[in-house]
Amino acid sequence: MASSIPGSEIFAYKGNTPEAIRKKAEGKVKLHSVAPNLVDSLDPLSYEVIRHRIWTATQDMGEALKRMSGSIVVTDANDFNFGIMDEVGEVVQLGPYNLGMSVALDSAVKWTIENRAENPGIEEGDMFLCNDPWVGGGLHQNDVAVFAPLFWEGELFAWVGGSAHQLDLGGVAPGSWTPRSRNVFWESLPTPPVKIVRAGRIQRDIEDVYVRRSRMPRLVALDLRAKIGANTLAIERLLSLIRKYGADMVKAVMVRMMDDAERQLRAKLRTIPDGEWNSIAYQEEAREGDRGLYKIVLKLSKKDSQLTFDFTGTDPQVEGLLNCTYSGLRGGIVWALLPIMCGDIQWASGGVMRCVDIISESGTINNAEFPAGISKASVASGWTTMNAVTECLSTMLNTKVEAESTSISVCQGTWSLAVLSGEDQHQVPFVTMMMDPMSGGLGARHDSDGIDTGGQMAIVLGRAPDVEMVELMAPLLYLWRREETDSGGPGMFRGGVGASLCLVPHDTRTRTNIVVSGSGKAVSMNVGIDGGFPGNTQQDVMVRGSDIHELFARGVMPSDTADIAGETVKLPSEIETYLDKNDVYFMLWQGGGGYLDPILREPSRVAHDIGEMRVSAASARAIYGVEIDSETGRSDVKKTQRLRKDILADRKKRGKRVDSTKYGKVELNGHSGRRWDDNLFEASVAGRIMLACAHCGQVICGKEERYVDHLARVDGKPQEAGLLIGTDPGHYIDEAVSFRQYCCPSCLTVFLAELVPTSSTTSRVKHLD
Repeated sequence: MASSIPGSEIFAYKGNTPEAIRKKAEGKVKLHSVAPNLVDSLDPLSYEVIRHRIWTATQDMGEALKRMSGSIVVTDANDFNFGIMDEVGEVVQLGPYNLGMSVALDSAVKWTIENRAENPGIEEGDMFLCNDPWVGGGLHQNDVAVFAPLFWEGELFAWVGGSAHQLDLGGVAPGSWTPRSRNVFWESLPTPPVKIVRAGRIQRDIEDVYVRRSRMPRLVALDLRAKIGANTLAIERLLSLIRKYGADMVKAVMVRMMDDAERQLRAKLRTIPDGEWNSIAYQEEAREGDRGLYKIVLKLSKKDSQLTFDFTGTDPQVEGLLNCTYSGLRGGIVWALLPIMCGDIQWASGGVMRCVDIISESGTINNAEFPAGISKASVASGWTTMNAVTECLSTMLNTKVEAESTSISVCQGTWSLAVLSGEDQHQVPFVTMMMDPMSGGLGARHDSDGIDTGGQMAIVLGRAPDVEMVELMAPLLYLWRREETDSGGPGMFRGGVGASLCLVPHDTRTRTNIVVSGSGKAVSMNVGIDGGFPGNTQQDVMVRGSDIHELFARGVMPSDTADIAGETVKLPSEIETYLDKNDVYFMLWQGGGGYLDPILREPSRVAHDIGEMRVSAASARAIYGVEIDSETGRSDVKKTQRLRKDILADRKKRGKRVDSTKYGKVELNGHSGRRWDDNLFEASVAGRIMLACAHCGQVICGKEERYVDHLARVDGKPQEAGLLIGTDPGHYIDEAVSFRQYCCPSCLTVFLAELVPTSSTTSRVKHLD
């Protein structure tokens, strides 16, 4: 699907160094820089005061946008972000909202310097609009960036910018998510940077071209002005700093912020052993009617203080809407890298990304060439990239006890999208996106359960809107929104549970259109790590021609779709359909993955989970091996011991035979071998470095060998991973799916659990140098 359209290659921005950007700007725009000696001589007090003021300016941008916007996506769900950049687009400070959006601002600014400095020019009072993900600014066309240069005494000093998701920017389907998409021409028009504000005045002709594409032009125009206003506020804040402290002092602080972020991350990386970690992340159904399964392959290498993300082997781009551009790939990395590695580091991604190298083949699903379909990019290949990066970074951190405190299993593995449109209760056209899945289940940690409906790792301050606000803004009536039992991935530490919603159209005279777009129905995308099981698969269900209004008339409020009469239809991952007056729509989104083998979980924790309706009694018995006394609510010790013995015996019976006595065992007490994770450590046996089980001391293989090939492998049905795992992957894809466990050949503790195509060979391996 590589582009055959002449000239389209100029928009395929893959990044340039700051030095290259400066060279391209020569003779076109004068850039402000600062001498290195001034950066080195900053006094600590001035640095902290100015740094904090820059950080506060970014926070103020977010508050300003929320106060001026009329979109529930912005005002209630916080699906936006801002950034302050230096003169060549390096990000000095990100906002705490959607991290992937703002890191894509840097590439949009750099492209603008390269391609707009001469014509139409970059001048004081200008602002540029961009929603072209091949250029940057966002991860798909609905992410619209507005960014502005800041000049001081005729020199380009810095840039400020923000990007926010817009509810509708045209295209075949309402909401601009196009399940039938074959390529970008089915979708919203991507617009490379255009000057939307010139010398402080909105360009009405450009604005008209922009909002004309939308089914919600007034809302889009309001958000445009909100972003312009937020940028104006940030420029005022920075100019006041410059007037007070001087341009060179402020610029020196900006440079130091990025330098500090780089230095602190490199110092952290140097404490972790060098090695390689691998992951493979799946998504399904590239478009309506497709039954394919698509993979993103990642090998993370760490050498000294540098990380290399190598995506070689990722599937080629496809006809459909799930591809993402290079901006989406970078966004997926940053979504995981900042929360996992940089929680105690300045979020100056211009410095953080100096520690990162990226290897990716152009023309793949997370580095797609024009004119690939990308309307779902952010929550398709961008999100799937984040899943793979999360798994690799967390398993890397698990090599060192002191570092594993920030490791986390994969959180909600996919966004469950539903865009509804039609005529609202005021007989006015509406388009709305259900933002409830912002309350996703977070992954388990090395020492604690994942947070139930805890939010989004990628959108730090993301939140689910109030049900009442959704019902006010759209002709909808919720039957429920609730946490779902058994949705968190089982493990010694359990993944946070996800949730569901169920609704019906209300007080509308017309049929409601609905676009459903949510992967992870056939193969879990919220994987556990180090033997933790995956969380639930995602579901979308429609009950056609239901008796819901008859139930209302009798004063009955159903609590399950099984309580509602009608034709129950499982919706595919990608579909554009409708809701009639008597139709009921149910969505179940994902919880987080588990951590370590579930039968290692304290029985008292399982009993507490049952009491809190986080885990069912059936799941406790089948997966955790815990029997609860119905009278006391506590675990029955003898029955629990018997259940766990039965689980281990079943693994031994079904497992692929491995010679577990070839190398014997080593003593666990006092072993000093290097740790690989909570399951594996290095042991010296007859002068050779071997890998041994951290639970029983069984020596498994040589350090240099592929250790998974020496583990007992148990293949089973998908639902063995959890009671909310889809029982029929064949309803969605053509490939058969298995739940696969790799266990210690002696004690049968699970080291790796994955829901994968039956034909696959795992790539989830690690190696320390």
